[in-house]
Amino acid sequence: MNAIISASELASALAGPHPPVLLDVRWQLSLAAAAGAPPFDGRAAYRAGHLPGAVFVDLDEELASAPGGHGRHPLPDLEVFGAAMRRAGVSSAAPVVVYDGGLGWGAARAWWLLRWTGHPDVRVLDGGLPSWEGPLETSAPRPAEGDFVPAPGAAGLLDADGAAALARSGVLLDARAGERYRGEVEPIDRVGGHIPGAVSAPTTENVGADGRFLSAGELGARFKELGVSQGSPVGVYCGSGVSAAHEVLALAVAGIPAALYVGSWSEWSSDPGRPVAVGPDPR
Repeated sequence: MNAIISASELASALAGPHPPVLLDVRWQLSLAAAAGAPPFDGRAAYRAGHLPGAVFVDLDEELASAPGGHGRHPLPDLEVFGAAMRRAGVSSAAPVVVYDGGLGWGAARAWWLLRWTGHPDVRVLDGGLPSWEGPLETSAPRPAEGDFVPAPGAAGLLDADGAAALARSGVLLDARAGERYRGEVEPIDRVGGHIPGAVSAPTTENVGADGRFLSAGELGARFKELGVSQGSPVGVYCGSGVSAAHEVLALAVAGIPAALYVGSWSEWSSDPGRPVAVGPDPR
């Protein structure tokens, strides 16, 4: 099963006998909020217009726990996450399609969590809401309660020690912008730089100018250039485990399984005992 779905494919699926559950996960990192500006309001964007039948899911409240020692977006409480999914109508036997405002990060976070907790059929709308050419609605639907119960898998998740080990034994990709990886700027976390041994792999290079993913072949070639070989263990981190989920999604499109370090740089850099590398060299 492909991890993404085009807008035309989604329109056909919605018109079919078994339409997918739609989740709207509009979210974006607001650096302006640190300067006192109001943060991005995903609920307001949802109320202004969303795909017919879509239910809004709050990334900060339902797809993550409160910020703390494990980073800005640690794993959510599974009871909270499960309740949010059931409220949105998610059931184990029904397909799910997730979308956001086009960047893909929020949708990918929901996709990763659902897959990691056992849902068998989840896809992300390629290009997000801007790719949709059909009608929008402003009323909030009330779907029937779903039956999905999260059951986390043993694979696919890294902690700080696991990320450090993978940087030595496999390929650990850093999905942040290159200047943050190199430590030239750090607008959010305590210190700039990267996990020693990690390879710079900005998420923005996984998509084209239209915001849609490159082809599986193009993505495969990109990751090969970054050192990913057949069968090599791969992990990804970013600032707080959101844009890294988008890179895990891009790897899935290329047919490459990868693990996510959810705590990411926000957890790693908060511990003065963890080593920090700077500059373009992974080490």
